[in-house]
Amino acid sequence: MIEITEEEIYLPEMIERARSKDAGAIVTFLGTVRDDGIEMLEVEAFREAALAELRAIEKEAMSRFSLKAVEVAHRTGSLAVGESIVAIVCSAGHRQEAFSGCRYIIDELKKRAPLWKKERGVRGERWVGHDEPAGK
Repeated sequence: MIEITEEEIYLPEMIERARSKDAGAIVTFLGTVRDDGIEMLEVEAFREAALAELRAIEKEAMSRFSLKAVEVAHRTGSLAVGESIVAIVCSAGHRQEAFSGCRYIIDELKKRAPLWKKERGVRGERWVGHDEPAGK
């Protein structure tokens, strides 16, 4: 399952969906808002394009690393320090495939998905990671 949501991410449900009899490994990645002197992180997405890109990344990872299942959930909206931003779950026959697939997905997501983050704090606000979204 691939989703972009304003709701909290429930990692145990994602793990359960990734389980299978032929998967000997399940690897998870949970990205959270870290305290870099910020008060809030605003996450925006070009939803349709981001979902399409995440599905393409999922397909690539499934093929390249022989994954049994992939789950990706990315949050949007206002997030406080400590809240989850993104969760990735990969299952595979062996741990190396699951680890490699999970790393590939987060690395490609950061490079390719039209998702933007704006930090807000006492020093003002700034876009991080990608260029500012069009029209902002």
